[in-house]
Amino acid sequence: MALHSVILNEEKCKGCTNCIKHCPTEAIRVRNGKAKIIEDRCIDCGECIKVCPNHAKEALMTPIDKINEFTFKIALPAPSFYGQFKKPITVVLGSLYAMGFDYVCEVANAAEIASSFIHEYLKSKNIKRPAISSSCPSVIRLIMLEFPSLMDNIIRVESPMEIAARISKNRFHQKLHIPEKDIGVFFISPCAAKMTAVKNPLGSEKSSVDGVLSMRELAPYILKNESDSNFELTSTSKGIGWSLSGGESKAAKIENSLYVDGIHNCLDVLKEIELGKLDDIDFFEGLACPGGCIGGPLTIENLYVTKNRIKKLMDSIENRESSRQISKTAYGDSFFMDKEFASVKGLTLDADVSKAIEKLSKIDTIVSTLPGLDCGACGAPTCKALAEDIVRDWANEMDCIFILKKKISILANEVAEISTILPPTLQEERRNLHDGK
Repeated sequence: MALHSVILNEEKCKGCTNCIKHCPTEAIRVRNGKAKIIEDRCIDCGECIKVCPNHAKEALMTPIDKINEFTFKIALPAPSFYGQFKKPITVVLGSLYAMGFDYVCEVANAAEIASSFIHEYLKSKNIKRPAISSSCPSVIRLIMLEFPSLMDNIIRVESPMEIAARISKNRFHQKLHIPEKDIGVFFISPCAAKMTAVKNPLGSEKSSVDGVLSMRELAPYILKNESDSNFELTSTSKGIGWSLSGGESKAAKIENSLYVDGIHNCLDVLKEIELGKLDDIDFFEGLACPGGCIGGPLTIENLYVTKNRIKKLMDSIENRESSRQISKTAYGDSFFMDKEFASVKGLTLDADVSKAIEKLSKIDTIVSTLPGLDCGACGAPTCKALAEDIVRDWANEMDCIFILKKKISILANEVAEISTILPPTLQEERRNLHDGK
């Protein structure tokens, strides 16, 4: 099973270097005219999917026909799904029944449950501040890779996706006496990171989700299988608001919070948190995609259009109260994570510490010879990254076009100098060759 869900289609790749300049973890190189994703550094944020002009970066998601492998099929539409279509959301969700699902469980309802658990969690005086949201798997993987000192700040509450999967699977197992292995639960996702979170769970040993479907791939089925009977929406505005940046903070009633969207913005703020500059903040809500989940790489609608639709929907049900009991008494500790986060080892220069130190020194020497322009023409995102690649034998100094140009210029001058000391007869032959004689 592949560890990551963002993959490269080599046939479509033109080696344009767009992706290497946008990857927040420097996980991509371009070598021999093709991009290469370094798995040890990829966090599945999907930035490369968004910026690739040739659509060479793809999301490896669950095939839609996999739902037919289960006796009872449950759809889990993410709150961001609610703004993807112009038609009423009740019709959109009703269409999921028409395409073969037996039940639609709104993840927005599970988001309310998660909000309640987070609110209670933050009452503890022993947690590190700022507490960090665990809802975005790309941000969590970024922390595990680049900021391991902040792993203890991550809130130990399961994502709404996992909560919805666990509740719905257990409900129909009890109600219909169907073995849980025959109940298929499928999350409808705006991003590839959720697929990775199912294959390689964060904070738990095993995911309760059986598959993750791309909103983009599901759209034609929704448009084709429009249902005549409207779906009855049960979500409240708080749960649906999780799709927007700041929605989690608002739903969990956290006043002293900082919410940031866009993976590069999250990277900048996490640096500030690591330096201890934001310890006066109670809660950090970081979302990898611009605008929140509505800006995911697998959505089909413009994020601003989606935001407008979702806000209209939220306004229309603003006064609706939740129809379910949301309390720790009702669910116990079942939605707290049971597995510790572990730092992700990035690329190591050498297993031997002394050799690694020697290579670090070599990197510094190589960097001093490079132009420091970080142009990306060499296939690496920065000059330092190229230097690291050189000591790993992934590249050489001639990959830098400035060094190559300098070497060619030196070689040309040497050839010119040699020509001036040639014997008269050879100089004459050289002039005749130059004149075409």
